[in-house]
Amino acid sequence: MELNTIYFYTVAIVDWTHLLKPDRFKTIVLDSLIWLVNNKKIKVYGFVIMPNHIHILLENIAMNGKEMPYVSFMKFTGHRFLEELRNSNDPLLQKFEVVTNDRNYQFWQKDGLAKIVGSRKVLEQKLDYMHLNPLQEHWNLVTDPNDYYFSSCSFYELEDKKFSWLTHYMDEF
Repeated sequence: MELNTIYFYTVAIVDWTHLLKPDRFKTIVLDSLIWLVNNKKIKVYGFVIMPNHIHILLENIAMNGKEMPYVSFMKFTGHRFLEELRNSNDPLLQKFEVVTNDRNYQFWQKDGLAKIVGSRKVLEQKLDYMHLNPLQEHWNLVTDPNDYYFSSCSFYELEDKKFSWLTHYMDEF
């Protein structure tokens, strides 16, 4: 990913494991996004956190030290997932053990997909897709997309201020 380009970024938990089902893990994802936004490393235009993957409309706006902000996001959330699983003695931690030179655990799949969003129309399509994701039959998480807390839907549809750290896409396009 490049700086100053808006992406639709999708990344899943290793083996599509439902690590993000408990709210405490979704909150780790939010905390990381909020930190990066507040420190002017990224802009987030929309998101949804599903039980085993996330979709984010984001723009990397400044390096975080020597790395791209999305890399910092992946590292920070991975460290926090590890800490949370260790502190709770969760047997699920074993599922994420790996044998590599640079880590002992891996939570995010390495093949995250970043697609450039080149127009307002595409951005709106991606927002609709994300916001309707919790309603899909195989998820059936809510009946109204505004009721799914871990999504930017209510920010746009109801002008909900709980995610005031988001950048409204109409402010940019």
